[in-house]
Amino acid sequence: MSSSATRYTYDDLASFPDDKRYELIDGEAYVAAAPGTRHQDIVLRLARRVADHIDRAGGGRLFIAPYDVVLSPTDVVEPDLLFVADAGTGRITAANLQGPPTLAIEVLSDPRHDRVRKRRLYAAYGVPEYWVVDPDADRVEVYRLTGDHTGDHTGDHYPHPTILEPGETLTTALLPGLAVDLTRLLA
Repeated sequence: MSSSATRYTYDDLASFPDDKRYELIDGEAYVAAAPGTRHQDIVLRLARRVADHIDRAGGGRLFIAPYDVVLSPTDVVEPDLLFVADAGTGRITAANLQGPPTLAIEVLSDPRHDRVRKRRLYAAYGVPEYWVVDPDADRVEVYRLTGDHTGDHTGDHYPHPTILEPGETLTTALLPGLAVDLTRLLA
């Protein structure tokens, strides 16, 4: 991802050309490269699995990038997938999500951006759970906030992640009954 030195806002972002995916972190613009084939395969498999679960069990809504998550006027991201639990669906607008999702999922493209910048941002805004799917390492890193996190951008951080690999099953209390076979996901 490349970045600029100018501090941008969501209003500026709306005027950018729509030929690329842009994100803002602390007003700095980042341009995401087009995802590769394996990245897209994983996003599709995971989206189908989660969407099927939500269709059966309910609980909220699932979105796939590109879809803006407006955490603040200067913090706007597009996770590959995001889940908003029923309690947060009032923050969904016709154009975007206003505030943090319940679950953000990134299929690793740029390790520094996904594991450092976005992880810090999601924790600071109180995203309860963040998954980083690493296709090169064939694993999923699950970051979960613990304790009382208000999402007030005060520097909260995730403890060490739970690492899951093929042969294991990914579950979350956020979507009771969801079970993702990592062997199939990372195939």
